[in-house]
Amino acid sequence: MAISLARRSLTRLGTLSAHPAAFAIVLLYAALWYIFEHETLDWHGWATLATWTMTLFIQRAEHRDTQAIHAKLDELLHVHGAARNSLTGLDDQEPEEIERHRKAARADD
Repeated sequence: MAISLARRSLTRLGTLSAHPAAFAIVLLYAALWYIFEHETLDWHGWATLATWTMTLFIQRAEHRDTQAIHAKLDELLHVHGAARNSLTGLDDQEPEEIERHRKAARADD
């Protein structure tokens, strides 16, 4: 039960980190850092902020690409008459469940 909750929480955290509000949080953090500890905001601090920002850019791009792929696959599943409609909701499951499904589908081939 705790492992399932941790997995769902990590998946949700990954999705939230792709949200545009995550950039606002980094900017707020940088502003507060500058206001309260500006003497420690040296090149190490700027490098840290740049790393966090780049991580968010990468996460957002990956999330966008994944969502686009899912939308395209959903459309193909809807168009193809022999496709199972149950597959359209597969992306709502946990990654481990999806892997089990993929292994089972490969075993059927």
